Amino acid sequence: MQMEKGSLSIESENMFPIIKKWLYSDHDIFIRELISNGCDAITKRKKLDALGEAQLPDDYKSKIKVVVNTEDKTLTFIDNGIGMTADEVKEYINQVAFSGATDFLEKYKDKDNADQIIGHFGLGFYSAFMVADVVTIDTLSYKDGATAVHWQSEGGIDFEMSDGDMDEVGTKITLYMSEDSLEFANEFRVKEVLNKYCSFMPVEIFVEKENAEPEYETIDEEDLKDTDTVVEYITEPAKTEEREKEDGTKETVEVTPEKKKVKINKRPVSISDTNPLWMKHPNDCTDEEYKDFYRKVFNDYREPLFWIHLNMDYPFNLKGILYFPKVNTQYDNLEGVIKLYNSQVFIADNIKEVIPEFLMLLKGVIDCPDLPLNVSRSALQNDGFVKKISDYITKKVADKLSGMYKTKKEDYEKYWDDISPFIKYGCLRDDKFRDKMKEYIIFKDLEGNYITLPEYIKADGKIVKADEADDAENTEDSTVEEKADDAAEESADDNAEEKPFTVYYVNDVQQQSQYINLFKEQEKNAVILNHSIDSPFMSQLEQFEIEVKEDNADEPKKVRVKFTRVDSEVTDETVAEADAEELKAQTEKLDKIFNRVINNNALTIEAKALKDEKISSMLTISEEMRRYQDMMKMYSMGDNGMGDMFGDSGNLVLNVNNKLVKYILENEEGETTDMFCEQLYDLAVLANHPLSAEAMTKFVARSNEIMNKLA
Repeated sequence: MQMEKGSLSIESENMFPIIKKWLYSDHDIFIRELISNGCDAITKRKKLDALGEAQLPDDYKSKIKVVVNTEDKTLTFIDNGIGMTADEVKEYINQVAFSGATDFLEKYKDKDNADQIIGHFGLGFYSAFMVADVVTIDTLSYKDGATAVHWQSEGGIDFEMSDGDMDEVGTKITLYMSEDSLEFANEFRVKEVLNKYCSFMPVEIFVEKENAEPEYETIDEEDLKDTDTVVEYITEPAKTEEREKEDGTKETVEVTPEKKKVKINKRPVSISDTNPLWMKHPNDCTDEEYKDFYRKVFNDYREPLFWIHLNMDYPFNLKGILYFPKVNTQYDNLEGVIKLYNSQVFIADNIKEVIPEFLMLLKGVIDCPDLPLNVSRSALQNDGFVKKISDYITKKVADKLSGMYKTKKEDYEKYWDDISPFIKYGCLRDDKFRDKMKEYIIFKDLEGNYITLPEYIKADGKIVKADEADDAENTEDSTVEEKADDAAEESADDNAEEKPFTVYYVNDVQQQSQYINLFKEQEKNAVILNHSIDSPFMSQLEQFEIEVKEDNADEPKKVRVKFTRVDSEVTDETVAEADAEELKAQTEKLDKIFNRVINNNALTIEAKALKDEKISSMLTISEEMRRYQDMMKMYSMGDNGMGDMFGDSGNLVLNVNNKLVKYILENEEGETTDMFCEQLYDLAVLANHPLSAEAMTKFVARSNEIMNKLA
């Protein structure tokens, strides 16, 4: 073959600045591209052998070798794939992106947006010029009588091509690194990149350091392989020890027999696991294998709660494993990792087009060879097809969770605290997921039991029915006029929109313990919603009707719900009978006293006769006001602006059956009245939310003063 010189076609002087500027966002990705090309070449050679169009050597073992030469500042990729003839080099290398480069240049040479979808242009090889000043190719085709080819280009513009000296079928690509990319002429940096992109390639990948000192290992002689290079044979003598016999004499006993060992050149270890767990059938995988894979890939020492193995062949090819990790933090600190692969080649983490947003809280791997990737493999091309993949993943996750609820309810309840933020977030973000999961949302109640909303409503409904029965008995002696008035009111209620059912909740078990105890004493129940995702989730549940099927009913009844925190109101069950006029007078008197002492215009004073005489004061804030305050605090980002504009607002409920409140009513100008008012107010606030630093200082000092008076 005559020496041939020329310039790469398709105006390559315009092409390479584009490649270097934005085609690949990470320069280390050239390693993935060159390794992927080597894998493709090996796959083609194996396929030709299977078709009888080529014959592999008897000792053929596919592999890719990466050789680092720190002294010469080179990085070499060697594969034993299909190789290329001179004509193929001209077609695939000299004609840059021959499948459509003209269109590519016309569309994108003036573009700055790296996220544009640009299609398949066969530019993977040219990523080498992002980091190399000179690139050479030595290749020998599998075809009979093929001649080795040597190709060289400086800067990716001009090339030289001639006969080469390659004597084995395959391709060797050598990169002479540029000064600003010398980091890649380092063995450890190359291994780091390979572990990132190529950990699960279908071909074994080995890294060598040129001119490195040889490393050795010692093995048992029976483990010696034909491919091992023996340095020396070693005989380890038997180990003995002296022991005393029963008659007092001593004898030498062999503890370990003589061993035959062999010192060999250290066996190369592949960077890639060619048969990753997600490529296996779920029935062939053990729990321990799933856990080991999780620890290896995600470096998480905690065991996952459970996992979903995806395995689909039609209408698209998709495999993967999704893990539900154990959650110890609030939702806004959660961060999952779902690694996306294309034919075992790592593409990126958390690609939003493929992975539904709410699944980003999980950890896992998804491999979809059918993904329509662009040239840099960082964006997707076919929205309709990708949406089907996303919907399929959502469906499989919902099926797994609903199936667990139906068949392994104890496990479902055990995992609920960890998986509930994920499920609730999924319901908020994905309508299809919500529709599939709405019957399997559970809540922990005050007794630590898990119940659904229909179960909560039915349990509370029995109490309501009992109360209605009592009311019916009390109205038997009513006058005809009173019964007529009641019937008119009932008719008006029927015509009005049905009021939502109140679901009481707790978001801080310790802080709201006083109110919880009141609920338990009245045999009322509440659910615990103590996660930051619960606030928007409650709002969503209030927008939809809950189906509640009463016993012996043919059709379920649709009920709307309203969530109310246990400290939002004083329930009727906790209040004793009292004279309304007297309570009104007591409220006016207490309002006058407390406004003078507390001086808080945002506070409403209300006198009530509570059944529990031990309770002196309570602070209640309506659910609507609390949610409004929470929203304003969220939008003010927790600063001291709008988030604190409300101060300590709400209703200060004072129990007229309590001795301290009675004392205040009877001693308006008493020596300790002001002190008791301040103390009752702070106690009520403390049971609702923490005191400010200044208020807490005063509270502690005042408590000491009260105890001194008692002493």
